[in-house]
Amino acid sequence: MSSTALRSRWESQRSFDELGRPLRDITFCVVDLETTGGSAAGGSMITEIGAVKVRGGEVLGEFQTLVNPQAHIPAFIAVLTGITDSMVATAPPIESALPAFLEFAAGCVLVAHNAPFDVGFLQHFNAQSGRAWPAFEVLDTAKLARRVITRDDAPNCKLSSLAQLFGSTTTPNHRALADARATVDVLHGLMERLGGLGVHTLEELQTFSARVTTAQRKKRHLAEALPHAPGVYLFRDDRARVLYVGTSKDLRTRVRSYFTASETRTRMGEMVGIASEVQGIECATPLEASVRELRLIAEHKPRYNRRSRFPEKAHFLKLTREPWPRLSLVKKVLDDDADYLGPFSSKKVAERSLAALHETFPIRQCNDRLPRIPSKSACVLAEMDRCVAPCDGTTGPDAYAALVAELRESLLRNPDEVVESINQRMERLVEDERFEEAAVHRDRLAGFLRAAARTQRLSALTRCPEVVAARRNDAGLWEVHVVRHGRLAAAGLIPPGADAQAYVESLRSMAETVFPGHGPTPAATAEESEQVLRWLESDGIRLIEVQGEWTCPLAGAGRHLALHDAVQRSRETLVPFDERRALTVVHQPVR
Repeated sequence: MSSTALRSRWESQRSFDELGRPLRDITFCVVDLETTGGSAAGGSMITEIGAVKVRGGEVLGEFQTLVNPQAHIPAFIAVLTGITDSMVATAPPIESALPAFLEFAAGCVLVAHNAPFDVGFLQHFNAQSGRAWPAFEVLDTAKLARRVITRDDAPNCKLSSLAQLFGSTTTPNHRALADARATVDVLHGLMERLGGLGVHTLEELQTFSARVTTAQRKKRHLAEALPHAPGVYLFRDDRARVLYVGTSKDLRTRVRSYFTASETRTRMGEMVGIASEVQGIECATPLEASVRELRLIAEHKPRYNRRSRFPEKAHFLKLTREPWPRLSLVKKVLDDDADYLGPFSSKKVAERSLAALHETFPIRQCNDRLPRIPSKSACVLAEMDRCVAPCDGTTGPDAYAALVAELRESLLRNPDEVVESINQRMERLVEDERFEEAAVHRDRLAGFLRAAARTQRLSALTRCPEVVAARRNDAGLWEVHVVRHGRLAAAGLIPPGADAQAYVESLRSMAETVFPGHGPTPAATAEESEQVLRWLESDGIRLIEVQGEWTCPLAGAGRHLALHDAVQRSRETLVPFDERRALTVVHQPVR
């Protein structure tokens, strides 16, 4: 076969993502609408559609039609657009105008200034007609301009300002076709400016950000050897040290985004500048990729990963096994038959939970071991009625054991006693208008409940020597995972036409041998087992094999979390005035 033929075959097999689609070859349909208001869902109607089809700087055609909104056009809209009721009286309704426009725009990339508005109206009325929306790619010149234009260029990114900046031959006047023509000039002006920054394809235009430097763009070749498959990627420096670990359903597309502009985090830009190699590890399923990512981050502790680097830095609450048990804050679970709660995300949260339990159950808080027949003096906590004082004989072994049994029940199965106790305390504080103190108790209770729910869910999976489950993915293939004592032991994708039962048995036989961990901890990190749990609890899961008993307590802590999670979400939505500096800057400087 000749070299020309070989090259031809190679070029035909390369994807658009590898080559990129040159902007000069793309047919754009620039569209603009006039409407009676700002919300299609709120009853606003389209009164005019204007569009211009362009490719390579040449106008291929234009589309314009008034649309009868079959409703009165408000006076202030008529003044703004110049479109009156009499003008649209004989115009076609949207049911006729929209199919004509969609035929005109077929096969194009839709462009609009503030595209969510225009495209949103079109999609709304298309859905009302019962038709499927064509798979248009959409480009928003307003969004692109905000990434390119500085305040030195224009006072804002309105269409009128940009049209003046780029010397448009058409002045926007709130008529659809005129505004579409002006948008064409703005689009060409933006493309010309970005061409000098190395943006020559549609993919680069769609994801452009001025924060991405030319040096970053020049490293796009690092992604070329990666497959279009789920997996894990590792950025390495010139000494092969791992800088960053990530995961994606499409390795090549995700890694290319670090060089083609959609990645705008400052620290990621710094990391890409240092990187000299990207290694890809292909995985059978997205879950396997997520688990591998966690394991690789824990192994290499890359400097540019912020989460999951130190899974060994965990905290637990331990209910000790001794004649006079107590609660202790520990960093490791031992094979000592004690009861544990955790792991906690931080020591502070663990201490909050410890305080919540001590408020409800006045067991001893001293650290030393007491003999079976103690003979010490009572501490100040006993005088404050916060300890039943077994040290001086105030409470005997049977009464103390009954109190510890109630505590163990709250830890492992039913937290209602803790919930009721803390809630009553909060109600008294609220009545006295001591809101800050009430908030402290609220946070203590929330920390305890989240830890108890986490422990109960992890323990349920940990107890099972093996769980085998499958789920059909978007491509119609079955993903299969083998989980042993909370650890992902094997992952696979059943090939089309294969014997499913034989494949699953083969996967089980090749799966990793896993021994149980101590106490409630899985044979993996808690974060890995939670990833597995989320997958097992997702829609469409088919359980193939469950060895052991996979159950959570019916009265467990999870049933109390909805309220506390709602409170947390509500608090996160509040942005104090002194935190306005965190709001995104609209204009970005061009480098």
